[in-house]
Amino acid sequence: MRKILIQNGTLIDPKTEQVQQGDILVEDGVIAAIGQDLPEEGAQVIDATGLVVAPGLIDMHVHLRDPGQTKKEDIYTGCKAAAAGGVTGMLAMPNTYPTIDSPETIRYILDKAEEADSRVYVAAAITHNLESGELNDLKALRDAGAVALSDDGRPVKNTRFMAQAMKEAPTLGMRVVSHCEDLDLAKGGIMNEGEVSRDLGVPGIPAAAEDCGTAREIALAAAYNVPIHICHVSTRTSVALIRDAKRRGVQVTAETAPHYLTLTDEALRTMDANYRMNPPLRTEADRLAMIEGIQDGTIDAIATDHAPHTPEEKSDFRKAPNGVIGMETSFAASYTALVHSGILTLPRLLRVMSYNPAKILGIPGGVLQVGEIGDLILIDENQQWIVDENKLHGKSKNAVFKGAALQGKVKLTICKGRVVYQDETEA
Repeated sequence: MRKILIQNGTLIDPKTEQVQQGDILVEDGVIAAIGQDLPEEGAQVIDATGLVVAPGLIDMHVHLRDPGQTKKEDIYTGCKAAAAGGVTGMLAMPNTYPTIDSPETIRYILDKAEEADSRVYVAAAITHNLESGELNDLKALRDAGAVALSDDGRPVKNTRFMAQAMKEAPTLGMRVVSHCEDLDLAKGGIMNEGEVSRDLGVPGIPAAAEDCGTAREIALAAAYNVPIHICHVSTRTSVALIRDAKRRGVQVTAETAPHYLTLTDEALRTMDANYRMNPPLRTEADRLAMIEGIQDGTIDAIATDHAPHTPEEKSDFRKAPNGVIGMETSFAASYTALVHSGILTLPRLLRVMSYNPAKILGIPGGVLQVGEIGDLILIDENQQWIVDENKLHGKSKNAVFKGAALQGKVKLTICKGRVVYQDETEA
């Protein structure tokens, strides 16, 4: 029996948002006891004096590039980066090569992830090859191990297929997570359409492209009384649409990303493609709307949309693919923006980064109670650090927070009953 005893920590349960001082014992990957002065016999002892102990983060939106683009990332390196950021569970999106639209590809990912440093859950494609032309056998994908459904990377253009998937998913115990975008409105754009794009003379993606997609998914969820999860919300209108839908009892949940909470399209004046992602960085009004959405519960989760690309791909501002990496910086960037600034409490931040994502996806995690999985992180709230993209643990370096001074550091990560990351830098 493998035992890990964490002593003298500040224990936070994101489910209840309760805080207490004490010890926590993990046996064979499960929380066996929480209390004071727990016995050390046979256990690996970790001193958490001055540190917060909390459940590992659940990142419900990542791209691992495996299979097919492993020069950018693979399951092992992606999970190393995750562990260094305190992410002990993640939802891998289906735009791989081949697409995650067959039981064989799902089994490949899950088998490879068995030995990785984080738990990998799979979002399978709704339509064959993400082309909106043929609905996949959703039950077969569920039976192979997928927990969610999405054509992320592009929306399901065929509204009938999207409705069918949303109606079938609850009967399979799955959640549809949607990339909301009107592709015709967005066509050709590489950043937010607005003052900055006009000044730079580059084509923009209007906020309306996202808003139209969000409105469609909410309309379907309302009409058929089924759940929908809205991915990477970036516009104030989408936040307003989701807020209104929740008030009307529509089963809608939503996520945003740390970069939408902290940055705006002004960052693109540098013409650095590492600030390009889709949806793009928006305006200050949109950024403030994301924070308000987190504060009032309109937005349920913070996810990264971790999207590795090589330096060569990111070298040309106009031609570079969209996407930035983020799992290793997600906690610190969110802590800096929301907790260090006084906007949120740490228990509430941990709730939107662990308990809520786990609950939405129907997976274990996010709870600090006896009998729950013992995937845990130790956090130093007082440590300040500078993000050096060359010292990150994944293959790619396209970090949106490169050079940023962040507050709060994950010091140690426990996953699957073992220590998978330990930070040796001094506070």
